[in-house]
Parts: sequence; C-alpha cells; structure tokens
Amino acid sequence: MKRLLSGLALLLLAIGAFAQGLQSPEQYMGYKIGTRYTRHHKIVEYFRAVAQAKPDMVKLEKYGETNEGRELMLAFIASPENLQKLETIRNNNLGFAGLSSSKSATETAPAIVWLSYNVHGNETSSSEAALMTLWALVDPNNTQSKEWLQNTVVVIDPCINPDGRDRYVNWFNGAVGTAYNPDPAAREHAEPWPGGRSNHYNFDLNRDWAWQTQVESQQRIKKYNQWMPQVHVDFHEQGINEPYYFAPAADPLHEVITPWQRDFQVMIGKNNARYFDKNGWLFFTKERFDLLYPSYGDTYPIYNGAIGMTFEQGGGPRGGMGVINEDGDTLTLLDRATHHYTTGLSTIETASRNKQKLLDEFRKYFDDGQAGKVGEYKTYVMTSKDENKIKAVIKLLDQNGIAHGTVTNKNFRGLNYFTGKDDAFADEGYHVAVSAYQPRSVMAKVLLEPKTVVTDSNTYDITAWSVPYAYGVKGYAVREKLELSAATKLIGTLNEAKSAYGVLIPYQSFNAAKALAYMLKNGIKVRFAEKTFTYSGRNFDRGTLIVLKTSNPSNWNTVANEACRLNNIQPVAVETGFMDKGTDFGSPDVKIISSALKVAMLTGDQTSSLSAGEVWHFFEKQLDYPITLLNAADLARINIRNYQVLILPDGSYRILNDKAVSDKLKDFVRSGGKLIALDNAVSLMAGADWGIKLKEDKSEDKSEYANVKKYGDRENQYLTNSIPGAIYKLELDNTHPLGFGYPDYYYTLKQDASVFEFMKDGWNVGVMKKDAYVTGFAGNKLKPKLKDGVVLGVQDMGSGNVIYFTESPLFRNFWENGKLLISNAVFLVGQ
Repeated sequence: MKRLLSGLALLLLAIGAFAQGLQSPEQYMGYKIGTRYTRHHKIVEYFRAVAQAKPDMVKLEKYGETNEGRELMLAFIASPENLQKLETIRNNNLGFAGLSSSKSATETAPAIVWLSYNVHGNETSSSEAALMTLWALVDPNNTQSKEWLQNTVVVIDPCINPDGRDRYVNWFNGAVGTAYNPDPAAREHAEPWPGGRSNHYNFDLNRDWAWQTQVESQQRIKKYNQWMPQVHVDFHEQGINEPYYFAPAADPLHEVITPWQRDFQVMIGKNNARYFDKNGWLFFTKERFDLLYPSYGDTYPIYNGAIGMTFEQGGGPRGGMGVINEDGDTLTLLDRATHHYTTGLSTIETASRNKQKLLDEFRKYFDDGQAGKVGEYKTYVMTSKDENKIKAVIKLLDQNGIAHGTVTNKNFRGLNYFTGKDDAFADEGYHVAVSAYQPRSVMAKVLLEPKTVVTDSNTYDITAWSVPYAYGVKGYAVREKLELSAATKLIGTLNEAKSAYGVLIPYQSFNAAKALAYMLKNGIKVRFAEKTFTYSGRNFDRGTLIVLKTSNPSNWNTVANEACRLNNIQPVAVETGFMDKGTDFGSPDVKIISSALKVAMLTGDQTSSLSAGEVWHFFEKQLDYPITLLNAADLARINIRNYQVLILPDGSYRILNDKAVSDKLKDFVRSGGKLIALDNAVSLMAGADWGIKLKEDKSEDKSEYANVKKYGDRENQYLTNSIPGAIYKLELDNTHPLGFGYPDYYYTLKQDASVFEFMKDGWNVGVMKKDAYVTGFAGNKLKPKLKDGVVLGVQDMGSGNVIYFTESPLFRNFWENGKLLISNAVFLVGQ
C-alpha cells in the first residue's frame, strides 16, 4: 500500500512538473513578446522548451546551420494522433505529388501548412510572431487551434536568417536607450551598413529559393522538397508608412498559376480582412507584390503546387521598438508581431476549413504535370562542348527535384534559344534533357522556357532568367515528347597527365578558372596562350592553361593534376614546347602568371552590400581564392599598392568625386594595378575623367508640351522607360583575354537604361548592337535606345588596366556563365 501511495505521489508530481513545464512565451522569457527583441538563441530555446513539455504535439528538427554557426530549425506541430504518424503523413503527401510510391487517399490526410519567418533579418517582428503562434497551437486552453490541427500539420521555420536577425538585434540593443525613442530621426531607426536584411555574405535569401547559392537556402529547400506543403506563407516587413499587405497578389501573375491557386489567395485574403476589419487595422491587397520571378518565398512554393503567399507588415529596420509614422501613430513592435500572428492563425484556419479541396487540387496539379498538360513545349534539351557546364545545369535541376535524362534519338528539331528559329538539334558533345511529363513540370517550364510571358510590366523583380542563357549552354525547346533515358550519363573517370615537361589544361568553363586559382594558391606559375595552337594533332583554343616544369617547384605535376581532378577537367600531357601549328611556349604570345595575385574589394558605406556580397561569396565559396575587404571610406589612407587587383562593386561612391582619391586610383592602375568596376561604379567613373562615357540620349522629346503629363498616368509613364531585368545578346571579342573561354557572343542581364559609348582608346570586348534584345520586359520608349554601346570594356592605362562591367556578370551568383568573365578580368587581362 505504501508503495502504491508513493508511486501515486510521484505520478502526481510528474504531472505537476509537466504542466508547469509548458509555458507561454511571456512566462518563459520574462517579458511580453513585442516589448523587447528576442535574440535568436532564445527563440530556439523556447521552441525546445515547448517541444520538451509537449512531445505529443511538437517535434523539432535541426536542418542545418548558418555561415556563422547558428542553428536552422523546423517545428512540426500536429494533433497527438497525427504527430505519431508524421513520417507516414510526409510520405503520403509526396505520393499526392507523384514523388513517392504512396497511393493513399486524400480524405484521411491532413493539409501541410508551412510558415516561414524572418528571411530578411531586419524585418524582425515575424520571429516574435512565431513564438506567439507556437504558443497558440499548443495552449491547452485554445480549443480553436485544437480543431484546426485535426485537419492540418503546421510547420514553423521561426527564423530563416538568424545571422541577419542577430546582426540587427544586437546593433539595435546597443543603440537604443532605456526607453525606445519613436522619433523616426533617432539613431535607433537608421541601422548602419550592411544592415541586417541579408545573410552573412550579404545575400538576399528571398531571391535565392530556386538558385540555392547560399547555404541557408540549400539546406532549407532540401527539407522543403521532402515535405511539399499545400500552403506556404513568407512573412516580411515594408516601410513604416505602409499598413499591411496580404494576398491576393498583384499582376503580373505567371501564366502557369492555376485558377485554384488564385482563388485560394482570395479566400485567405478575405479571412485575413475579417480579422483586420474587426480590429480596425488597415491593409491592402492586389498591389505591388506580384508572382513572377521564381526564386521568392511565395512563387517558389506556387510553382511547386502550393498556395504561396507573402505577408508584409509595415515596420522593417526603421521600425525599431516603436516609431511614429506619417499618420502620427506610433507603430510598435507589439503591433507588428500581433498582425503577423493574426494572419498566421487565419491562414491555418482557412487551410483547415478547406483541407479537402486543398489536397484534391494539389494532387490534380501534379497529375496534370505528369500528363504533360503544362506549357507548349514538351521537352527541353541543353547541350555544350564542356561537360562541366552541363553538370552545372544538372546540379540546379537536382536541387529543385526536376527529373532529367538524355535523348535516345538525336534526330529532332526544336526552337533554338540562340537563333530564335526552328532548327535541327546539333549535339555539342554533352547534353541533358528535361521532359514536361513529370511531377515538377511547372517548375521545369518556369526555369527553362525560352521566353517568360509577362502579362503586366509593373513587376517587382527581373523578368528573364532562362537557364540556357544564364548558364551559357545551347538550348532547344521541343513541342513533342522525346524519349529519354532514365538518367543523365556523362564522362567517366579522369586520367592523370604524367609528364616530365608540362601539362595543358583546356580553358572553356568556370571550372578551368577554379583550377587556375588552385594552382596559383599553391605556388605554381601558370602560363596561358593568347593564340590558338595545335599539339599532337589536337587544337587548343585561346586561354589554354600551360603548366611547365620550367620555373616551377618539384610538385608542379602533382598540383596541376590535383587542380584538374578537383574541377573535373581532363589535363593533357605535353612533352615539348614545339607546336604542330601556332605559337611555341617561348613565344611572346604565351603569357605567364608568375605568382598569386593579391585581390582587394571596396566594401562598407558607399558600396551596395548586395553587390559586394556577390563578389565576396564568389571568391570565398565558388572560386575559392582569397580576397581582402577594404572600407571604401578609408581608401584615401590605405596603401592600395599592396594589391594587384582592386574591385569596385556597385555603389554610390562619394570618394570618386574626390580628385585626390581619383588620382590615387589612376596612379595605382598606371603602376601596374588592375581596377575592376561594376554597375553604378562604371556610371560614376563615366562622369569623371576616365576612359568611358555615357551615351547621350538624343531622342528625348524636346517639344513645348513634353513636360505636360497626367498625374494618373505617372506609373505607366515610368514603365515606358524602365527595364527591371531583361536578357540581351552581346557580340563578344573572344580574341581578347577578357573573352577567353567563350564563343563570340554572351548573354547578359540588362537592368538599367544606361548605354555607354564605344571606347576610342580601349577595347570594346562586349558590345550591344541593334537587335540585341532577347527576352524580358523593356519599356517601349527605352527599348529602341538600348543598342550600339559597350557593356564589357577594357582600358589600358600605363602598365595597368581598368575593366568595366556595366552590367554585373555575378548577378545573385546564379548567372553561371558570367563567372568566367570576372575570373578572366582578375587573372588574364593585362598579363
């Protein structure tokens, strides 16, 4: 009896401890959510505490880490019954999409609702809302949420961008006083460069869903594609004077978006509006935020069968803990978090009430894909003479779960992306093919189609991104279904090039530049050919890397072979410097890079954090070559002659107006330095005494009434001269070292109206002539002006060079075909 009473007492204590263990965010943190910023580690700790207290309803999964080592985590919240069979639910859900062998019925399955918070680190209210949402779903007294969880499994990613969030929060906590100051002019409402919006490498993670260049995206999308939710919400913030935006979205909407996806957005919007109207909160819909560019947190889920939505709360980095907006109201962090909390629960509620329709339409979406009902083209074929270019395409397809193979019969015709005509397929040596008859047919169409249909030109982002242009591979869009092999088969193992004299390394893709960088870092002197030559009956193009025993350390052959192995390049052994045809290796036309070049880049105030981030990430994570980051404001006192290459990313450089600084840069170049300018840095140099000039617009309307315009037409008037991002074909001088490894053309992403004159005292390496437009939106007044200008130029100055990239070749680091250009600028130009 004593043992029974003792056991009963222990059980009661355990129950009491368990009940005490489940705490609200306020109880756990010791402050009301929204009255103080919660650091990322405390958010993670609270989620763990709830999962520990409610293991029957909450399961946590660490899916990765950020560049700075912070945890990336998902929380799965479900009814006790559904949580027990979570893996079965996941597998069945993939079955609805044709991505697993499961054939279960939708009637017994819950809908998956995925809520993503804080992708922009300085849009901080959403992670606070995530804490509130988690509590609402597990609160024993919340009967509504228990009802919703009968029909849904909720997935919460409480902070997509922990590095950016903590950067902002830590700065704000150091800038704010004892009480926050709502004056918008106060210091606490003006975060310093680079701000907390981006991740460690200053990348905007909300532009990276499809391309997955960043480690956070790579880990998250892998997990997302293992679940494939029916509903996804991406929580954001906008300016302090904006109220709240929620779906339905604005035009343009991509043509693949189904009537159901559009209708459900309206349904969500109306339910959100019901709560907002009840509380007297303002909002807007159907404006500003469109559904076109495929790499957003709303469009990527939409193109994968979900109802994808962006919710935008007024606030952002200027919001702080509280700020007075233009209406004279004080917008607090609590307000902002509460609004996000409300729309999050409203979304779960709507999904729960419509779960059967959600699942049925979800299954139909993928059934239509497998039946080949999506789009006019039924097969996409991409080909290249370089295996590594095809491998880069395959990597992108695999990251997005798009099935691919090779064609079994190469006798077919299709729309040739590069000629715009119906041509017979010409195999370049390697190819990959994608069928529209597959579950991810929509995603394949969106990424691969030759031209994106833009129904409304007032879009939020670029309007062209087709993979063959971005990756520099020839493409064919075929209207017929072609038979494909089950898998894409490429070359086998590489053979070492053993030689007592030298090694030749073909230079025809970014992988060759990575091999070059590897050898230079390891102390190998590398030569390259400025003219074509023939050795042992094989022709070698300009740019071919030549690694000789002469002047190199004893391990030169080992390092050269290792560089090729790491980068999947077949080296060629050479036993003499006497060529069959062309220049011998002692010729002045064979240049030498005798040591690793020291590269620096301007960063900080005056530079674009995103552009600087692209370059930084490119060097550290893709080229794997050291780069030194310098503060632009310190340029006047830095000894830049310690470096051989200086990069000016996009920015608004006040220092370029300083004659002393400008003269210092020119002296650096004349003394043998290399200056590489990107985007607006070029425009600013064009306004000073450098070798490039902006083209004067002589077609401007100078009539008496040219400035008489209608206020109501202002948006349309603006659009006639805008170009948010369209693809243009450049004629490329591939005899110049900047163009080595390329054909005589290059596709660039044109994003502004600037046209630069052909340089009289320089090399116009990449030029835009008439009829250069390929695809994407360009305003009808601007489009005829975008011709006859230099886009890629090189100016020789003294012993050095200035390389002008009027359009960045590294756009978001997904423009794969531009990476060799920037490598050529760093290593080959001016040797």
